[in-house]
Amino acid sequence: MHTYLDAPAPVAIAHRGGAKEAPENTVVAFARAVRLGYRHLETDVHLSADGEVVVLHDADLRRVTGVRGRVHDLTWQRIGELRVGGEAIPRLVDLLESFPDSCFSIDAKDDAVVGPLVDVVARCAAFGRVCFGAFSDRRLARIRQLSGGAACTTVGPAAIGRLRLASYGLGGGAVDGEVLAVPPQIRGRALVDDRFVAAAHARGRRVDALAIDDPECMRRLLDLGVDGIFTDRPLVLRDVLGERGAWDR
Repeated sequence: MHTYLDAPAPVAIAHRGGAKEAPENTVVAFARAVRLGYRHLETDVHLSADGEVVVLHDADLRRVTGVRGRVHDLTWQRIGELRVGGEAIPRLVDLLESFPDSCFSIDAKDDAVVGPLVDVVARCAAFGRVCFGAFSDRRLARIRQLSGGAACTTVGPAAIGRLRLASYGLGGGAVDGEVLAVPPQIRGRALVDDRFVAAAHARGRRVDALAIDDPECMRRLLDLGVDGIFTDRPLVLRDVLGERGAWDR
């Protein structure tokens, strides 16, 4: 049973904890989103040189910490000394233990982190409240294999392409995974439209739009029937859902 999938639509998801309203991917950001009423949180993980699953979006630390260096070249002790907007960088285990009532969408940013990521989620008995994501069909298949089928995952790029073709009546559109976490457009061309949403729903898949900060775009996607929205601006999405009577957290 996946608690992650139990929430009624539309699902509000704090992208990196709400990266435009708090230091991204920090405990402070996630705690703020939870206080606002967010139950679903999104984050990203890399593997440190000594095997810790670290919560960071970039492989390189410079953008968020101002320090040169790649996550996989540094030990957890060194990474733990760095700060993002004055806040410490957490490990995934810290988030899962600190927010036991929250659901997490976790993006595995490279192949090396896949096995340790599945291990951490298993040790925390958190498969039910986690959706594993990756921009790699191979990586997602590996997650499903390592979890023994216990993992809820997003749908990979190749399957998204097949579903898009199927939305125009071209092919069967077979997909693995439970959630389509997709941008509204790819390379300037619309992806999420009424055809795409209908094709996904016909296959029992959820459509969650990445990562939407503009209120008008939020409203348009909600009108199309998307099931969830990732946002870096949790306050904005809360207001948009509130005006539609859809914020009852």
